[in-house]
Amino acid sequence: MINPKKFTNVGVVGFGAYIPKFRITVEEIAKVYEKDGKSIAASLGLNQKAVADRDEDTATLAVEAALLAISRSSKLKPENLGAVLIGSESHPYVVKPTGSIVAEVLGVGRDYLTADLEFACKAGTTAMTLIASLIESGLIDCGLAIGADVAQSRPGDALEYTAGAGAAALILGSKKYPWLAKLNTVSSFNSDTPDFWRREAEKYPAHAGRFTGEPAYFTHVVQGTKEYLQKFKQKISDFSHVVLHMPNAKFPQKAAARLGINREQLKTGFIVPEIGNPYSASAMTGLVKVLEEGKAGEKILVTSYGSGAGSDSFSLTIKRKNPINKKDDIKNQLKNVEQISYTKYLHFLGKA
Repeated sequence: MINPKKFTNVGVVGFGAYIPKFRITVEEIAKVYEKDGKSIAASLGLNQKAVADRDEDTATLAVEAALLAISRSSKLKPENLGAVLIGSESHPYVVKPTGSIVAEVLGVGRDYLTADLEFACKAGTTAMTLIASLIESGLIDCGLAIGADVAQSRPGDALEYTAGAGAAALILGSKKYPWLAKLNTVSSFNSDTPDFWRREAEKYPAHAGRFTGEPAYFTHVVQGTKEYLQKFKQKISDFSHVVLHMPNAKFPQKAAARLGINREQLKTGFIVPEIGNPYSASAMTGLVKVLEEGKAGEKILVTSYGSGAGSDSFSLTIKRKNPINKKDDIKNQLKNVEQISYTKYLHFLGKA
């Protein structure tokens, strides 16, 4: 079991998220398959999804988010990073780490730990837990955790309407660095529930349809959050903001209702209607938006979800509002949007 330990020496010293500007609407995708786009959009609670350009991949998205996170840290330099961990299910290489590519571009140097992590959509939050543990142990003073994906979906599959692209980066550091938020506690809840999978050499993931909801997502997000609250003697009402993994708009809202989370707590980090599900970046991007817009003293609860299946829950307390690079806030990125046709979408995917 994971001990109910409170972190004493770990805080957020930088954060950032990058969302590609291209969007394709649910209705545009549905039109190709002669389906009712309006009813599909309503059932998913989704308007559109973010699409990576043809020259973008998980590594380039991760670099963009990491550069923004570094720019928001007042004292940190890339060479100070003791670890670079990247969670994704769309790493560019099967054998060759994304982490070393990103660290090289950032100028981290040679004296650092890196690894690529996989656990479907929760690999990025798992990276955060590992970085925090390395800092608390004294092995490193700061580290970079990234969740990034260019999500795959088989043409015509239900996933095609939601599978998006994006990256979020959190730099965690010891008290040697000014904290923007304090990391309080973490917990994890996992089981062998095969709701979503992709075997080696298969191009697209497969999923168990409706099975992905009740025994998979809802069990792990709801029960994982409840066990976190019980373990640390917390109540949902203790938190000003709550971020849940967002595979679509309906699932997190349904989970929130079961947990007693109100609309005000959910709304700041609830970005899925405009970007879709960027897999490992989903919950982390919601967290970044809360950190950009939240107020000092507010507490944040995050529960991610990864198919296969598991959830990570953790809480933070905002120490101060960061005024740096407001033009790069997610709120402003969501305004810089270019709609594309299905033909151009296929071109970006290399299929046309």
